[in-house]
Amino acid sequence: MPEPYPFLKGHGTENDFVLLPDLDGAVHGDRSPQQMAARVRALCDRRAGIGGDGVLRVVRRGGGWFMDYRNSDGSVSEMCGNGIRVFARYLVDEGLADPARPIPVETRDGVKAMTVDGDEITADMGSPRVLGESKVGVPGHSWAARHVDMGNPHAVAFVDSLDDAGRLLDPPEHDAATYPHGVNVEFVVRRGERHVAMRVHERGSGETRSCGTGACAAMVAAAVADGNERSGAYRVDLPGGTLTITWTADDRILMTGPAVIVARGTTSL
Repeated sequence: MPEPYPFLKGHGTENDFVLLPDLDGAVHGDRSPQQMAARVRALCDRRAGIGGDGVLRVVRRGGGWFMDYRNSDGSVSEMCGNGIRVFARYLVDEGLADPARPIPVETRDGVKAMTVDGDEITADMGSPRVLGESKVGVPGHSWAARHVDMGNPHAVAFVDSLDDAGRLLDPPEHDAATYPHGVNVEFVVRRGERHVAMRVHERGSGETRSCGTGACAAMVAAAVADGNERSGAYRVDLPGGTLTITWTADDRILMTGPAVIVARGTTSL
């Protein structure tokens, strides 16, 4: 059995993660990709493990921090919006970052600047890329979808009812040529002016209670449809809570929402 190692559990709008402190890379850094994928699957198992939508490995890189993020199936992902807020919460709670100053966090989609204001954390997610339309489907339904890249790929479909997406046990049908590495699919309804609600199926994790990059993609798709590009904030409701997404005049997407650490311990998984 492996030597016990520390972990924490946290969530952002109920999108939950296992955090692995590995500041100098000595705990998990020598594991092969296959071994690390197996460890992530074991940790994220909701019956035999700790349970989570993904794993955030906290690594010191140069003078800053790197978020090594993996989906619950062990696959590597470029970015995780709720996860990076949980990552920043950990850094602040542990005294590893100063909440009075922007906190840079390196990801596979570049460096993101994090701003902490009490319980709320804002992530500068960079500039969105709106890449045309595709199609997505579930048994009995299909929709046109807006292709939005937030560092990871999203297909945003506006639906009549969130129930139309069904149980989302399997990945929705999508164009493999458009999304050769899979896609996060958002099903979105309008709730009012600059206000949408959504469900999401995340590649590598299944349906989750929230998706930060997905909320950004949904906001971008709604703003484009409304002619509101680069013109301020939308409210995005998810099953696990609410995020505020702002598209700034200088083409930055700012995602604001809560992040909390709920448990810590050691494990030999």
